[in-house]
Amino acid sequence: MTEEAKTQEAAPATEANAAPAEGAQTAPDLTITDLTALKQIIDVASSRGAFKPNEMVTVGQTYSKLEAFLNAVSTAQQKPEQPKGE
Repeated sequence: MTEEAKTQEAAPATEANAAPAEGAQTAPDLTITDLTALKQIIDVASSRGAFKPNEMVTVGQTYSKLEAFLNAVSTAQQKPEQPKGE
């Protein structure tokens, strides 16, 4: 058997083995660090003029929501947790 034929036979087996592993993942992982990075990306992009004037309203609204969410999470993390029932 030639090397090319061996490679072609091995490729489907590799793809078949990879499919269950991908399906086993539960959900995409999005962290607070990722959201903070997105906020910084919006800052940089807007300072460089990446958005058209008619897009700025949507970008600004999304930025404000993101900033409020991150502030709420930060505040919640700073509060000491109190046991329930007190």
